[in-house]
Amino acid sequence: MNDPLPPLRDVLARHDLRADKKLGQHFLLDLNLTSKIARAGGDLSKGTTIEIGPGPGGLTRALLAGGANVIAVERDQRCRPILAELAAAYPGKLDVLWGDALTLGAHELGDSPRRIVANLPYNIGTELLIGWLDHAAAFQSMTLMFQSEVGDRLVASPGSKTYGRLSVLVQWLCDVRPLFRIGPQAFTPPPQVESTVVQLSPLAKPRFPAEKADIERATAAAFGQRRKMLRQSLKTLALDNGFKDGAGLCESVGINPEDRAESLSVEQFCALARAIAK
Repeated sequence: MNDPLPPLRDVLARHDLRADKKLGQHFLLDLNLTSKIARAGGDLSKGTTIEIGPGPGGLTRALLAGGANVIAVERDQRCRPILAELAAAYPGKLDVLWGDALTLGAHELGDSPRRIVANLPYNIGTELLIGWLDHAAAFQSMTLMFQSEVGDRLVASPGSKTYGRLSVLVQWLCDVRPLFRIGPQAFTPPPQVESTVVQLSPLAKPRFPAEKADIERATAAAFGQRRKMLRQSLKTLALDNGFKDGAGLCESVGINPEDRAESLSVEQFCALARAIAK
């Protein structure tokens, strides 16, 4: 990858740009790491690569150098002159949308195939992902950096301490695999946690029949009291949906009422979701 621009640290110094904690910013300046993330996104030459929160454009540089047509969404107006320089260095390859990614329909941006490659702001990363899952099939892939605690939850298996609501929802709609971890020292300023790059490959259709809202209701009830047996944690949900008790709801779909939430597979949660469907 050829990068015709000056070192990122020099660019930050020239524009007197510092990360803003309120925006969840931690700038990744190591071009070896940004290039590694860009390569993990696969063939960037076709369709549209969407980046959320480019900041000073470290990852953006790597995506552009890898041949991507990039649509970047940024709300920090301080980054405007730096990203303008980057767009000038790659004419016609970078389009920056200024606004809040939480209110933007990423699934409608650019041409297909669409992929998201992003170092997500820690404070809204999970919320962004849950929104994108509403239109998961619109994306070829999502190569995303989260704090490692969130990354671990995405890939967690039933029976593990990190398996929870997010694990079920993501694995219902996507194949998920962890790629690599990045230590705090790679960032400016260093966060207090490690980061993990995870790749999600959306399925053509959900893994098992169910509605997202019903899965969210079932997992919220079950994991909301994860230390309790399902007959207890699902009691209110069961009564609200015409079952005599939590045990009755479990037994209706062949689940042991004495199990706990973390022992259920994605398929079993989908069965619960269908049982409480309105």
